[in-house]
Amino acid sequence: MAEMPGNERAFDPGHSTGRFTISTLISTEDSGRSQYGDSAVYDTTQGNHLTHNSATFYLRTFGYNTVDVVPTYENYANTKICGEAKKPRPTLADLHSLLKQETCHNHLPRYESHRNSFSETGTEETAAEGEEKPQGEPVRFGWVKGVMIRCMLNIWGVILYLRLPWITAQAGIALTWVIILMSVTVTTITGLSISAISTNGKVKSGGTYFLISRSLGPELGGSIGLIFAFANAVAVAMHTVGFAETVRDLILEYNSVIVDPTNDIRIIGVITVTVLLGISLAGMEWEAKAQVLFFVVIMISFINYIVGTVIPASEEKQAKGFFSYRADIFAQNFVPNWRGPDGSFFGLFSIFFPSATGILAGANISGDLKDPAIAIPKGTLVAIFWTTISYLVLSATIGSCVIRDASGNVNDTIPIASADCEGIACHYGWNFTECARSHSCHYGLINYYQTMSMVSGFAPLITAGIFGATLSSALACLVSAPKVFQCLCKDQLYPVIGFFGKGYGKNNEPIRGYVLTYFIAVGFILIAELNAIAPIISNFFLCSYALINFSCFHASITNSPGWRPSFRYYSKWAALFGAVVSVIIMFLLTWWAALIAIGIVVFLLAYVLYKKPVVNWGSSVQAGSYNMALNYSVGLNEVDDHIKNYRPQCLVLTGPPNFRPALVDFVGTFTKNLSLMICGNVLIGPRKQGKPNLPCASNGHIKWLTKRKIKAFYTDVLAEDLRTGVQILMQASGLGRMKPNVLIIGYKKNWQTSHPQTVEDYTGILHDAFDLRYGVCVMRMKEGLSISRLMQAHVNPIFDPADDLQRNGEAPTAIGTLDPDALLAEQQASTIFQMEQGKKTIDIYWLFDDGGLMLLIPYLLSRKKRWGKCKVRVFVGGQINRMDEERKAIISLLSKFRLGFHEVHILPDINQKPRPEHVKRFDDLVAPFRLNDGFKDEAVVNEMRQGCPWKISDEEIAKNKAKSLRQVRMNEILIDYSRDAALIFITLPIGRKGQCPSSLYMAWLETLSQDLRPPVILTRGNQESVLTFYCQ
Repeated sequence: MAEMPGNERAFDPGHSTGRFTISTLISTEDSGRSQYGDSAVYDTTQGNHLTHNSATFYLRTFGYNTVDVVPTYENYANTKICGEAKKPRPTLADLHSLLKQETCHNHLPRYESHRNSFSETGTEETAAEGEEKPQGEPVRFGWVKGVMIRCMLNIWGVILYLRLPWITAQAGIALTWVIILMSVTVTTITGLSISAISTNGKVKSGGTYFLISRSLGPELGGSIGLIFAFANAVAVAMHTVGFAETVRDLILEYNSVIVDPTNDIRIIGVITVTVLLGISLAGMEWEAKAQVLFFVVIMISFINYIVGTVIPASEEKQAKGFFSYRADIFAQNFVPNWRGPDGSFFGLFSIFFPSATGILAGANISGDLKDPAIAIPKGTLVAIFWTTISYLVLSATIGSCVIRDASGNVNDTIPIASADCEGIACHYGWNFTECARSHSCHYGLINYYQTMSMVSGFAPLITAGIFGATLSSALACLVSAPKVFQCLCKDQLYPVIGFFGKGYGKNNEPIRGYVLTYFIAVGFILIAELNAIAPIISNFFLCSYALINFSCFHASITNSPGWRPSFRYYSKWAALFGAVVSVIIMFLLTWWAALIAIGIVVFLLAYVLYKKPVVNWGSSVQAGSYNMALNYSVGLNEVDDHIKNYRPQCLVLTGPPNFRPALVDFVGTFTKNLSLMICGNVLIGPRKQGKPNLPCASNGHIKWLTKRKIKAFYTDVLAEDLRTGVQILMQASGLGRMKPNVLIIGYKKNWQTSHPQTVEDYTGILHDAFDLRYGVCVMRMKEGLSISRLMQAHVNPIFDPADDLQRNGEAPTAIGTLDPDALLAEQQASTIFQMEQGKKTIDIYWLFDDGGLMLLIPYLLSRKKRWGKCKVRVFVGGQINRMDEERKAIISLLSKFRLGFHEVHILPDINQKPRPEHVKRFDDLVAPFRLNDGFKDEAVVNEMRQGCPWKISDEEIAKNKAKSLRQVRMNEILIDYSRDAALIFITLPIGRKGQCPSSLYMAWLETLSQDLRPPVILTRGNQESVLTFYCQ
């Protein structure tokens, strides 16, 4: 623990603002004041850094006087108590460094819904600023009313009442149970996956969309959220039309009609959905009461049906095929009897499966649950269990009571066991042989959809059950669609829809979403024919199931430390099986609808991938990407380096990347999608000073690179001086085999006016690079590389960048930091490397063999579109009497390298004496740095050079005269041959360590590259081959 200094430990219990009330056990009986000394007061409520003032001392531990705090809920939650400032835990700087005297304001994260103390109840707060905050206490539901009842009502539907008896007659009791259990297997696996995902952290509103998007990311989550909300809106119309058709049929039984059968459905449907909208707008509390009422009606209808099966059958019911429980009826109905176009196992499965869906109804109102992590798993799984029992019981009971074919004619009675009678009804005194043979019976299990009404004790209660099932499902979908859509709108993944994200009232109700859902439902109700739409909706729901299961599998398989669901009864392989089976069922239901659903998902996915929304939800896709990158990186360690796989992996000394955009663009052009690029920045200053805002600045530079479409990493180090920082970068950058092998640095244009020590450091960096077996590229542009003077507006004003640049020359900036927001908002500087080059030339002066790096980088550059039309010319030195032979030899070598360089020029005059005026210019250049020792002995020279190692002795001038004149002559050649080139590559001269002063070496580079309009890249490999003409 970080203890308080002795004179700063006073504590006034009356001033404590901590969470716990603490009584000190330390006696202070000897004096009336605290034994910790004079009172000094601290406040941590205003930011990350502790502040020293005279108000309060914030004590948050178990009686021990320290800055440290004990573990608390609020330190990990994005929550706050109304009217109080958030009290974060102290930062590492608070514990490790001196206490700050000033208040340091920190941007707090967006708050989620408020939770009082450790409970999960509270008010949902809006994330957007300026939005109205809901007033009053919101309505929250437990697992029974909020999830179980809602899911059971949504699972039960008209198929339970009108189609399950018919399916039992077709498939038989045995295969019907198989169909039910297959469907329930998929929904149960999905329920387990939902349970795992919903208990892996705090679940907010948004239901299915929230679960998928926070697990798989915005790409898949956004697409599923949009189509799932739309599917629920259309499902409102489907269930409402089912109700309207039933009412219409009842009206027709009494020979009545409103307008005509089709328009009657429309009128009844619109009136019904309007009433349901009114219930929804009244609030979640009224909606929940309506759902409970529907649940009671359905349960009464079930009891009514069960009672009806044990009541002795009347003559009228017997004529329709009902004979109460009979073993022989059970035996006959146990096996299948396929009839009609849908008479197949998968045909019946596709009809039944939609009745097993609806398990997401509870999850879709996750924002209205007291504790979603408990309510969703418990309520969903219990609902699946009881609805499965109801399906199994209903199919078994009705298959034991009703025969398949009956005429309904009470006059079809015969004496028992008559000879000309066929079928099981003959044993009970009924002859349905004629209609059974011709398949013209109007009653019986396989012919009469209203069999449950006929069997029940009181038929109108079954009709009430049908009403309850359809209206409850419609109401659940009417609530689910806006809730899911509201969360999607708030995340702003798609344009325009943000208008519908606003919430109203204490429950943050999406009133606008309700109205939108209403109009969508009315539109489809007016069609009055949803047979073509229904398969698409079923496939949308199955898409959601598949992705929920895949989310659970993917989160498990990535082994992310953040995947810690409290619900343990799931299997990643079962989740994968559920995902695959869901996709298969999509095609079994309706293959063309499955293709449409998948196509829409892919389109929406592509849109979000293209837009790249700025969200970070810690998805399993991110964890999977990390795992994949880690595995491949480790796998590279098992593979030895080979020349054929050599890639120029570049460490670019850019400083802040936006200060040297030309350097960034040049390297980014030939490394994009090919090799590693790391932008290095050395922050110069005492290490003890620290850099608390380094991560923030680093993120700003990374975003700048991303905005410029440069695929590169950014790294910065804090060092006492530039050379030390670069040494750290060269030795520590990279990972495994993905380590830099080429150092790229800008030319130090102001070397003549800079402090000589900075020049010494600059040339020392080049020596260090060669010592570490790096290739080196030095880039010079006529107008210079650094545009930092233009960027000064973004530098922290408490630092002076001018002094920094003067001290470090072209080195990356020192302690001055950039504002990341301004950095990202600034206008991108344009450079020559972003322009189309046309039919210019790239000139390569391959004077000395460096292993081939001189050729490889121009080759990679020429493959890019902007440089593709440029002609590459290779210049090499030679003798005038062997020009043809040497040219043919170089062409032959280049052809073996397969670089496509065909134009070769021999320079026979490379060793000629340069013009006198150019020699004089070189002499004037080095004159200020000469020692003028008069060729004294070495000891005297070393004494004269004490403290200024960059000075050039007369002997060093003489020894390096030939090399100096060669640089002067090469500059003349460059001006003659490459005045109009787009880019010039030339071999970088090497100065021997200890024998070539830094000022002399910089004079060589200055002379070699001066007065040239095109950018000049002085390149030198590490003398190891990077090109080969062998295939192994």
